[in-house]
Amino acid sequence: MAGSEGRAMVQVMTDHAAPCCVPAPAAGALAAEDAAQLAARFKALADPNRVRLLSLVAAGESGEACVCDLTEPLQLGQPTVSHHLKILVDAGLLAREKRGVWSYYSVLPAALEDLAGALRGFGAVPPALGKDAS
Repeated sequence: MAGSEGRAMVQVMTDHAAPCCVPAPAAGALAAEDAAQLAARFKALADPNRVRLLSLVAAGESGEACVCDLTEPLQLGQPTVSHHLKILVDAGLLAREKRGVWSYYSVLPAALEDLAGALRGFGAVPPALGKDAS
């Protein structure tokens, strides 16, 4: 064979009658729809400004915040903060309530619990994040 000097030819035989390794469904594994929703929430938190926004809203005395309260701590303009807030609302992490011309944002605790629960289920929550508040 031309160009094959010094090379060994190996023929791989496969037995098509042998069953392929089929993994059993893992108990507690996420369904595709749940995984997609969880991924969307984690994607919304993939930006440090959005993580800070969520933290600022959650830490507020009244448990809610207006865009005008959030621009200065982030040192970002109102349109940018509004954009980030919209992403957090669309991901189901914040609720938005219109009051006249202003929108007020509050954290949706159940969404945060879902994220924390998913991480606990993966066994990946750092000890400081996995502690109960009690």
